[in-house]
Amino acid sequence: MARDFKRENKLAVISDLNVTPLIDLAFSLLIIFMITTPVIEQYNRIDLPDQAPGPIQPPPEIEDRFITIDAKGKYQWGKDSVSKGELEGRLDAIAESAGEQPTIHIRGDRALPYQKVIDVVNMLKERNLTKLSLDTKSG
Repeated sequence: MARDFKRENKLAVISDLNVTPLIDLAFSLLIIFMITTPVIEQYNRIDLPDQAPGPIQPPPEIEDRFITIDAKGKYQWGKDSVSKGELEGRLDAIAESAGEQPTIHIRGDRALPYQKVIDVVNMLKERNLTKLSLDTKSG
């Protein structure tokens, strides 16, 4: 009886599926597609027209503007102390000037109430001055 049991185990059916040939096929197709795709893309060749080299125009120099609000809520335009009305007048002048608008940096003191900074942002928004930077200290 012991011999018959060993014979049955040797003749058992293998139930595992060998996926090695499938993986080989997948890699082969991948390599074929990698080679043929650049060839297909280069098929539509065109001859582009020439352009005569002309003078290169430098980009216009745009000066950034700085609005500083100290801890007491006083405004500075660059290095000049200004009142709220003077600040609005300077922003009006920038909004009405022709050309590209400068980036306006708002530098508010840490102890400043947040509403003061938002008031300046609202001034910029009313004049459609959209280039805005809220400056912070790094590190």
